[in-house]
Amino acid sequence: MLLVDDQELVRSGLRRILRRKDGFVIVAECADGEEVPEAVRTSAPDVVVMDLRMKRVDGIEATRLLQAAAEPPPVLVLTTFDDDRLLSGALRAGAAGFVLKDSAAEDLIRAVRTVASGDSYLDSAVTARVLTTYRASTPVATYRADVGNDLTARELDVLTLIGRGRSNTEIARELGISGVTVKSHVGHIFFKLGLRDRAAAIVYAFDRGIVTPGEA
Repeated sequence: MLLVDDQELVRSGLRRILRRKDGFVIVAECADGEEVPEAVRTSAPDVVVMDLRMKRVDGIEATRLLQAAAEPPPVLVLTTFDDDRLLSGALRAGAAGFVLKDSAAEDLIRAVRTVASGDSYLDSAVTARVLTTYRASTPVATYRADVGNDLTARELDVLTLIGRGRSNTEIARELGISGVTVKSHVGHIFFKLGLRDRAAAIVYAFDRGIVTPGEA
């Protein structure tokens, strides 16, 4: 894991929460976004925990720079700023999710594990508002409008749970199917709907009324 935050005090707090005995290994730390590409190249982290606001290169630009790599690690945005525009910008830049710094330690641990496993994690405290901002700045062509009955009943079940913020593991457990099957369904959903990522899938689910704000 790579920690990126311009405050040593914050990084120290993260180190105390994300401990080796719980399965976390911090391979490097950065104090600014401009250091991130080189740190990723040399330390090969499996996940990046990224602050949004830094003095020279912010978390959005650092996330965008990482997407130029052949196999960029997933990025979890960590911020104290309940700023919908910044968080939606991080999603557009390629972040796999976000969690607020004032979240409980258990939520942070869950978020890091979820993103590291290849899923998305969107903090439920601000998801609806952030997705509204994301949707307003995302071209309609992000997904096709003619999908009507393209999804199977099971794919619709999976899309519904994606819209509710569930990880692949949680979807598998709730539907009583394997993780491999969930991953296959997710791939089919993305292809059929012309979606780029899970964030776009969640926006789609909200837009089409498949999921409504506040729905658990």
